[in-house]
Amino acid sequence: MQITRSASLLAASAVLAGLTVPLTASAAEPGKPLAWGPCQGSGLDPRQRCATVEVPMDHADPGGRTIGIVVSRIPSEKPSARRGALLLIPGGPGGDSLADPSGKGQKLPQRVRDAYDLVGFAPRGLAPSTAVDCRIDPADLGVTKLLPWPAADGSVAGNMATARRTIESCVRNGDELLRHLGTADQARDLDRVRAALGERRISAWGVSYGTYVGAVYGQLFPHRTDRIVLDSNNDPDPTRVTRNWLAAFETGAEDSFPVFARWASRPGNPYRLARTPAEVRSGFLRLAARLDREPLPWPGAEPAWFDGNALRQTMLTSLYDPDDHPVLARAVLAVRAGHAPPVPPGPPGSVLQNVAAVGVGQMCNDVDWPDSAADYQQDVDESRARFPLTAGMPRGPMMCAAWPYGQKEPAVRVTDRGPSNILLVQNARDVATPLGGALKLRRALGDRAVMVTVDSTGHEAYLANGNACGDRTVSRFLATGERPGSDVLCE
Repeated sequence: MQITRSASLLAASAVLAGLTVPLTASAAEPGKPLAWGPCQGSGLDPRQRCATVEVPMDHADPGGRTIGIVVSRIPSEKPSARRGALLLIPGGPGGDSLADPSGKGQKLPQRVRDAYDLVGFAPRGLAPSTAVDCRIDPADLGVTKLLPWPAADGSVAGNMATARRTIESCVRNGDELLRHLGTADQARDLDRVRAALGERRISAWGVSYGTYVGAVYGQLFPHRTDRIVLDSNNDPDPTRVTRNWLAAFETGAEDSFPVFARWASRPGNPYRLARTPAEVRSGFLRLAARLDREPLPWPGAEPAWFDGNALRQTMLTSLYDPDDHPVLARAVLAVRAGHAPPVPPGPPGSVLQNVAAVGVGQMCNDVDWPDSAADYQQDVDESRARFPLTAGMPRGPMMCAAWPYGQKEPAVRVTDRGPSNILLVQNARDVATPLGGALKLRRALGDRAVMVTVDSTGHEAYLANGNACGDRTVSRFLATGERPGSDVLCE
């Protein structure tokens, strides 16, 4: 998963009949010009510049403490064709898009780069914006600890203990800002960014978790939106939010693993694992079960054992992009040979701490999570029986099972009230944001949206794991505003 937010005050907040009135319904107005300067980091386009937008830490208290949101920008490449700004909303929670104007933004067709300034940002809580840190025990940031993989026998007792340790550390060490990390806060921040850029309306390309941020922004500030692309979409159910996104790995893995299995059984493939897709699947399940019983030493990893959950986590990671299928195949072949695969590279400890703290605040503030181990155990047992690839993890207790605070405000309900200026693009097979969740967002938006379903596999469709038909459709919409008259399938 990954992250984002937005801005201001003037009306009270209310949630009536699915209509959310933002804390700042009138939105922020332009202030003093931003002070653009060099961006942190290497390998950036020399045209990219950065600035900081000051926003209230608590949008209900606009006169109180402020925090900084760092934004980046590459201006339109053809001022005479400029339409406005295109906000690149990252996934998460825990992701940023500061480098995206220099990165994926340069994959956009020329006519789109001519039409827009490309704008990225680091969401509240995430460095170099005003950052949070829980100082979590590094052992609880291990490759199989950040997601609630249950014990080999399916028990969630260890997950509950991890949740308690993590949240105790956040309560003890986290800044007050931790209580103000939520999707609605991000949406309000983004409207402050819009105003600081001097834009009356803003366009956006949101990816993964960023699709929910974009949908919430469009709900809170519909009159401030221009052309909105939501790519790899989440179920917007306000009663479950991130709980549903975690659960989606069940169907996402089942949708995507057959593509890996066909590839891994293809004659001539140097990483061929079996003669048939069915044998690839059964072999994977047997190997994971064996590793549950007999884990292999994994020097340099945390934890230092390659067990069944480490193999399952490798599977999930590899299914995000078909180009990464060899990573899973090599792991299987290594275990067959009697040793663990290489430890995957990871971010520096300080970065991981920051991202984890943002994830805690985001997931725990958006929706209440149950605190009953028995309830989680029942769900995990059912999931393990129905979806063996993911072994119950998608219904396990995240750290929010121990979160001691109530919701600051109800999650925003995404509705069909607002301008018809949204284009959803969605791969048919996506391990992290499966088609079923995207269809729920499509239904929630009603006539405000049109959806392009791409007959492809992988996470992120537009200019990534989709196809030429889907890419053309999205590019045309961004450049001209032309949108299909109804939902379409790009085969």
